[in-house]
Amino acid sequence: MIECVPNFSESKHEATLDALEAAIRSSKGALLLGRESDADHNRSVFTIVGSPEAVLEAAVRAAVVAAERIDLTTHHGVHPRIGAADVIPLIPLGATPMEDCVALAHRAAEEIWQRAHVPSYFYEFAAPSQGRTNLEAIRKIGFERLRHLTTAYPPDVGGPHLHPTAGACAIGARRILIACNVNLEAGLAAAKQIARHIRASSGGFPYVKALGLDLPTRHLAQVSMNLTHYEVTPLAQVFDRIRELGGKVHSTEIIGFPPLTALENAQDFLALCEHWSDARILENRIAELSREAQFTGDHAQSAD
Repeated sequence: MIECVPNFSESKHEATLDALEAAIRSSKGALLLGRESDADHNRSVFTIVGSPEAVLEAAVRAAVVAAERIDLTTHHGVHPRIGAADVIPLIPLGATPMEDCVALAHRAAEEIWQRAHVPSYFYEFAAPSQGRTNLEAIRKIGFERLRHLTTAYPPDVGGPHLHPTAGACAIGARRILIACNVNLEAGLAAAKQIARHIRASSGGFPYVKALGLDLPTRHLAQVSMNLTHYEVTPLAQVFDRIRELGGKVHSTEIIGFPPLTALENAQDFLALCEHWSDARILENRIAELSREAQFTGDHAQSAD
């Protein structure tokens, strides 16, 4: 079993989000755990688990729909992005080796190029060289600039130019990470200062990526984070440090479905977490949907 958490540059058009969901569900054997959208980011995240082949096909089909329906030349949001299907990470679960997800990432890029003519950049374990492992190396450039810089930053698959409206995909193989946000009753400058203090690239915690973002529709600022190795730098440790730095916390968020082990000692974070329940724990959600699928199958069999 593997997991895929594709991020799409769209949050406002329900018909497009429904089309992306339908594409994912059309791949037999792929289980959609859920989808989440953020208006300020103008971004939606889908979480898929299942057999490697089924998840690969679900992600590719959704990327094709994104290329058809999302136009980055009219897209605006506070989150950096280079593509309509912006990020497609493949994550091994259980005993699945990382090498399998690397091979799947490379296949996904070839399929997306063939079906949608959208090029791809690889990151993390799928990257062709050590200098390209960090997603930020490409994504921080942004679609508007990157489309004019492909000579300096050629795609790993496809190209040489970006798709005129769908940009490019960043496709990776990586460990499970914790995507989380801390929303502050402070200005953007404070959020950026805290993000700079805690992220690894500025000398902060190892395996922490952080950005300070403005949330204009909510009149808040946000420290948006990815904890890429939560066993080394746990969520609770990072959250405690944010509060020590003087960030007056309004609320917190978790994107996707974290595993139970990632939430150890994180009760303070979870107490402020919007829309949180134990049903959002990865193991619980998979078990719940598996029971539903089993019941549906049994019911259909008895009905026959």
